[in-house]
Amino acid sequence: MTPHTLKQFNQLAPEQQRDLLLDCCHCSRWAERLLELGPARSVGQIQNRAFKAWSKLHETDYLEAFAAHPRIGDLQRLKEKFASAEQGQVAHADEATLEELQRLNDTYYEKFGFIFIICASGKSAQEMLAAIKSRIDNSREQEIENAACEQAKITRLRLTKLLTA
Repeated sequence: MTPHTLKQFNQLAPEQQRDLLLDCCHCSRWAERLLELGPARSVGQIQNRAFKAWSKLHETDYLEAFAAHPRIGDLQRLKEKFASAEQGQVAHADEATLEELQRLNDTYYEKFGFIFIICASGKSAQEMLAAIKSRIDNSREQEIENAACEQAKITRLRLTKLLTA
């Protein structure tokens, strides 16, 4: 994602703005609601608008965003996924921790029908493992709420990376 100044972003065609917003959070209704509000005066304002728009959506909208995250299907994919800068410090995990993360990710997906969503920035493998363990026994309703909160954090980070002052 190439960073833009807020002025550059505001001058883009709505289709281009929409595409960039969808790179931050792949939810069509969310992106459309942000665009309906018109140009933002600051990065903080667009982040606040993004959060308010996100918090007023429905489960189907959240699931659309969650589905844009790749599902971890095998240990190699887990290593690749968590090696990226956005995924925190999981790349430094030992094999047993990664295997347990893989197993619990699979269990989570089977139980809830969507992948485990967490804002991993700055989190260690052990923190990630503790988080999924603490959430795996929740109800689906609670996990939709938890995942939506985590997606909002991820989106805020991505908007920050997209937009410079």
